[in-house]
Amino acid sequence: MKLQRFIAVARKESIHVVRDWRSLVLAIAIPMLLIALFGYALTMDLKQVPTAVWDQSQTAQSRELISLFDGSAYFSVDHYSQGYRELTDMLDAGTIMVALVIPADFADRSRAGHPVEIQALIDGTDANNATLATGYVNAISQIYSGRLQAGASVRLAGTGPVSLEPRAWYNPDMESRNVIIPGIIALVMVVIAAMLTSVTMAREWETGTMEQLISTPIQVPELVLGKVVPYFVIGLADVAIAVAMGYWIFNVPLRGSTGLLFLSASVFLTGALFLGLLLSIVLKTQVLANQIALFTGYLPTLLLSGFVFGIYNMPAAIQAITYIVPARYFIALLRGIFLKGIGLEVLGLNAALLAIYAAVMVFLSHRKMKLKLEG
Repeated sequence: MKLQRFIAVARKESIHVVRDWRSLVLAIAIPMLLIALFGYALTMDLKQVPTAVWDQSQTAQSRELISLFDGSAYFSVDHYSQGYRELTDMLDAGTIMVALVIPADFADRSRAGHPVEIQALIDGTDANNATLATGYVNAISQIYSGRLQAGASVRLAGTGPVSLEPRAWYNPDMESRNVIIPGIIALVMVVIAAMLTSVTMAREWETGTMEQLISTPIQVPELVLGKVVPYFVIGLADVAIAVAMGYWIFNVPLRGSTGLLFLSASVFLTGALFLGLLLSIVLKTQVLANQIALFTGYLPTLLLSGFVFGIYNMPAAIQAITYIVPARYFIALLRGIFLKGIGLEVLGLNAALLAIYAAVMVFLSHRKMKLKLEG
């Protein structure tokens, strides 16, 4: 491979990228749009759930319980009802998601130390949110129950019960965006690769310039690598934008090595770009190559990488499929670097599998292009 010919191909492709300014703008704007959209809109946290209360007790004890719900970050008690019919109407209309029914004998039974039941009606239309809301209701109820038990223990023995103080490592505030933002980097890179390199060779075939390239002394490695280099630079710029937006706008902590982060991104980006190039070589049609690249890259990254849905919750057959999705290993690297601050001593296997994926894509692209030219 001669460096001069490689530089000539890279320069030619760079000139095309600059001239096609719309694609260049999209290559920069799409990552920013995805980061902003997923960062602000996609959240797994449940906060300020609209809540209604039917307080049949109307005592200091019931008001204390209501204040626990309203004072938390998870519930917003905006409605007070006088019966089940009103609660049902609000649940049907979607005005509220949770309805609490406090019985009339709530204060008497709680003072006497007898069990007392509180009814919680929860809109289960969204199963995930309903599960979270149920957990929050149970947690706050346990807090109130613990207060009563603590007061009783102090009165009887002068000491309080054993208390549990849980700690969440790596993401102490339990913010879902700290998990989502690193995963978006993988999604951004797949989209950029699908949008750019999946059409580069197909464009040469469609415009008839591939025959001109074949007639020159250019070698396959020079052609393949020269085509990818400009898009590799754009991809790394997109990674830098995504990391900066995550850190400065969404306050996602970056506890690990920035160098390791960009090294991992470079390996994954290489594999994604050469996958797009491979499809472009094989299909020879820009539209079809772009669509197939999005289908084979974007959807698996979104659904099967652990980005949004936990792999451990998937059926065993689907879990087996996730092992061939390279984004699974890259997202594990990103979250380990961002949130845990760990390195290759822990993430070495993920990095090795990612490197194998990139090497396979480079080899297949080179091999397929060589066969096309010889044929």
